[in-house]
Amino acid sequence: PGGVVDGKEVVMQVKAGDKVIYSKYAGTEVKLDTEKYIIVKQSDILAVIED
Repeated sequence: PGGVVDGKEVVMQVKAGDKVIYSKYAGTEVKLDTEKYIIVKQSDILAVIED
């Protein structure tokens, strides 16, 4: 997770299982067995929902 952009390390701001709000047309839908997932870039995440 994370990576390097323009020579600078980018740290993940979210973790697996976090509930997030993302841009309407962002992401790629993936089906794995009977589950549906949406993979989005960190920059497309607008907010993290806290319980």
